[in-house]
Formats: sequence, C-alpha cells, structure tokens
Amino acid sequence: MSLKKKLARLKPHISESGVVDHHPVEILPLTKINIPYRDRWEEEKVFPYFFDNNYCLVREVKYSLSHQHGHYRFQDFLTAVEIWNNHKVNHPLSAKGFQAEELFFFDTETTGLGGGVGNTIFLLGYASVSNGELILRQHILPNPGAEIPLYQSFLEKVNYKTLITYNGKSFDWPQVKTRHTLVREHVPKLPSFGHFDLYHASRRLWKHKLDRVKLSVVESEVLGVKREGDIPGYLAPMIYFDFIENKHPEGMVGILKHNEIDILSLVTLYTHLTFQLCGKVSSQTRNESFEIGRWFASLGENNEAKQVFTRLSDGDDKTSDHAKLALAFQHKKEHQWDKALRLFEDVVNHTDDVDLNMRAGVEVAKILEHKHKNYNLAIKYCQKIIEMQTLKQTVVNQAQQNQLFVRVKRLEQKVQKFPG
Repeated sequence: MSLKKKLARLKPHISESGVVDHHPVEILPLTKINIPYRDRWEEEKVFPYFFDNNYCLVREVKYSLSHQHGHYRFQDFLTAVEIWNNHKVNHPLSAKGFQAEELFFFDTETTGLGGGVGNTIFLLGYASVSNGELILRQHILPNPGAEIPLYQSFLEKVNYKTLITYNGKSFDWPQVKTRHTLVREHVPKLPSFGHFDLYHASRRLWKHKLDRVKLSVVESEVLGVKREGDIPGYLAPMIYFDFIENKHPEGMVGILKHNEIDILSLVTLYTHLTFQLCGKVSSQTRNESFEIGRWFASLGENNEAKQVFTRLSDGDDKTSDHAKLALAFQHKKEHQWDKALRLFEDVVNHTDDVDLNMRAGVEVAKILEHKHKNYNLAIKYCQKIIEMQTLKQTVVNQAQQNQLFVRVKRLEQKVQKFPG
C-alpha cells in the first residue's frame, strides 16, 4: 500500500493538532455515511467508529468494581490476581507476574460454529480493569464489508498481555487469526498473547457433577449467575443475518446483552477457579478438592497434591479411597515404598469398587514381590482381587486380569524356587 493511501485512510482520525485520536466514540466523521437507526443504537451506548470510508459500531459499558455478578464482586478479581502473585505454585491459570489491568476477558459471536474463512465474526467483546472500573467494549460488524474498521477499532485498543476465554484456544482466537489474515494489509498486526482458557479448568473440576460444561450451565450451577430473558447463543447467527437484511437493532441488542453476560461471567469464573485452586473457599466439595489435587499432581506440584490427598484420605467415602490411592502413587513416585504399601493395602481392604481394588491390589503385589520379596503375601492379594471380580461378576479390564493371572503364575514359580 502506498504512503499516500495510508495517509488517506488516517485522515478522518487526525485532529487539527495532527495527533491521531484513538477514542472510537469521539471520532467526528469526515464522510456522510448514514447509520440506520442511529438514535436507537445510541440509547444502548453504541456509537459508530469510522475508518476507511466505512464504519463499525462500538459499545462501551463501565461497571463499578463493587458490582456483584453471581457469587463474587468484580473487586474479588483483583484479590485473585494478588493471591497468585503471592502463591509459589506453578499453575496454567496463575496470574503471577501480572497486574489485573494486564488481563482481558474475551468472547466472540460468529455466523457459525465451524472454522475457516467461511465463518465470520460479527461481534468482538472484551472486558478489562482500568482506572478502578471494569470496562466492557463490544465491536459490532454492521455489514460483511466492514471488517477493516471492525479490526482497526479493536486492535488499536488492545495493549494487554493475556486474554481469558472459554474454549477460546480452540475456537475464538484461531477464528480471529483467520479473519485477520483477510484484512491484515489494512489494520495493525495481531499482538502475541498469553492465554488462560477456563473451559478446560471447568471440565476438570465439574465434569463429575455437570452433564454439560457449557458456560451457561457453569454459570447457573456453580457461579450463581441467573440469566433473565436471555437470547440463546445458537440463535445469534440467525438474528445477525436478519439484522443485515433489515438493519433494525433490536435483535442485535439482545445478542449484545448475551455476550456481555458471557464476558462478565468469565471474570467471576476466573475468580472462583483461583479461590478453588488456592484454597480460599469454604464451600469446596470433596470431589472438587480431589480434582484439584489430581491437577497439581499432573503438573508435578507434588507437595500441593499430597496436602490435598492427605486431607481427603481421612474419611470413609469413595473420594477418600480415590485420595488414598492417589496419595499412594505420590509416595511410590518418591520411592517411599512402605508409606505407599500401607495406603495401597488400605484401599484394597476397604473399597468395594472393583476398579480401585484392581489398581491398588496390583500395586501391593508389585511392592511385595520386588521390594519385600514376600511372594506368598503377594499371591494372596492377587487372589483377593480375583475373588472380588468373581463376587461382583465384573471384569474392569480384561488385559489387566490376564496380566494378573500371569503374575500369580510367576509368583508361584518364585515360591517353589525360593521356599520360605
């Protein structure tokens, strides 16, 4: 693109002093573009942003940090960031090294659920903390040919380090990259972002209690967010296409409110996940605690994992059995064989779960065979597993059972070879 053309594109945004004006709401157009239903849009705090002889629409809403959304106030998000900065644990959701103002909560609305250039983003929404407020902005595509002003208005405001989304790693941000390639010669580059995707965290913690882990389900079942008169997300493409045809804002206003709740719920969800992971909630269920322990274990945060599993192992429910087994594996990883053996034996002797019995019993047999050389006792534990499977008429894993018979045969040979 020639310098002359670039200057021509910037002309509508240059003030008399020669300084580029970056506030989309305050830009005075040097063009006679008609904005259908402009007065109605402005009632909803939506204003045009003019660029490249075209325009998009931008909505800005400000919330006090004392505003409550679900179980939390937005100021609790500041506490969450502070908690991570004072926490030594390494975790994918950790905001250590960040200030609250450097994170932004991001969501899109698109014309379809598939990827590729055939799927258009018609709404870019995000919220961030600035000057003691939570500021939410939404950038609206008024027609399919307005992607240049849409992305210009969005990218000139983005100066953050990390975006927070719900399934955004798989969908929202890849789709932004795809659409951006079509206009990248005319708008700023996409910055490199860190990314906290809260969908995967929600699946870890609540897949045992929720049939689906959609954000709307997590909102109502976990976060205490109640939507009233909300437009279902699956209707958004249909409403947008209708808007393209008749230009009337009413349907789009409903989509804006739907998207707004999505974004505000991300703030609440990140806060809640932080409090859960860092032990700052009083209402945490035993299942939630166990999943957090498993997550720490998978990250190699063994001390945190052991603390969680030790606390949960003091009980007589199924979660306690799972915690004992997980704690035993932690001790085994650290070659603390006797501690591991006691816990594995405890699970075998008390659980009525065939799968737990199999997993713990095999570990007992391994330690008895290879560390204690107690082949007879190892055989007894193998037989105990087989007896439970017979009693329950259940074989959890046929391959494991076959290996169990092979183990018994090998142990019997060792008893004959090394009697007493």
